[in-house]
Amino acid sequence: MKKNSMLRVEGISVSYGPVRAVDNVSIEVNEGEIVVLIGANGAGKTTLLRAILGVDKAQSGKVLFLGNDITGKSTDRVAKSGLGLIPEGHLVFSTMTVLENLQLGGYHNPREIDSNLESVFESFPVLRNRLDQTAGTLSGGEQQMLSIARALMSRPKLIMADEPSLGLAPKVVSEIFDILRDLNKKGYTILLAEQNAKKALEFGNRGYVMETGRVVLEGPTQELMSNPEVRHAYLGSNV
Repeated sequence: MKKNSMLRVEGISVSYGPVRAVDNVSIEVNEGEIVVLIGANGAGKTTLLRAILGVDKAQSGKVLFLGNDITGKSTDRVAKSGLGLIPEGHLVFSTMTVLENLQLGGYHNPREIDSNLESVFESFPVLRNRLDQTAGTLSGGEQQMLSIARALMSRPKLIMADEPSLGLAPKVVSEIFDILRDLNKKGYTILLAEQNAKKALEFGNRGYVMETGRVVLEGPTQELMSNPEVRHAYLGSNV
């Protein structure tokens, strides 16, 4: 394993019944990087993230995080090791307050909740003014911010973001990507799964293109953006 390798996935396969959702996929994320997974809906991006986190069981392959084999470990144990997930669809606990959502995100480190809250508010000052508001009454963009902030409450070493632009207006999408870029500058390593290929490739350092459960292309994002196949399939003729 490379010295600065943080996450290494080796030949992971995941099936739902007879359907092979992820087929012998290998990826690597190095410390400080932004790595993106692009592909159409159903390409296997979400399943891969769920397998890394231990939500979905892999039939074969291995997941190494910080040099440790976490394959088959419980989701709770994987999260404690420093992997955080921002789930698809800006999911929040809608009947709970903003503060309760954040406190739930920090349950692994109860002694550090107060200090973690202050750190989160530096990135999301709007949430400080919404602490007593029911999360379900927030706007879509604010719910996505809360979802990200909740993941940060566990002080993860690597953030996995699943389709953060889904269902959001273009202006809000730009704000969310700016927030993620700022978090990367603050030292967070990011693995991003995203259908918005143009936005993702502009955002990341390296990328993997997934189709029907397999990685079909990989490389620096600038190379992928100039690849004729990627341009035709994901970026449109006007890019």
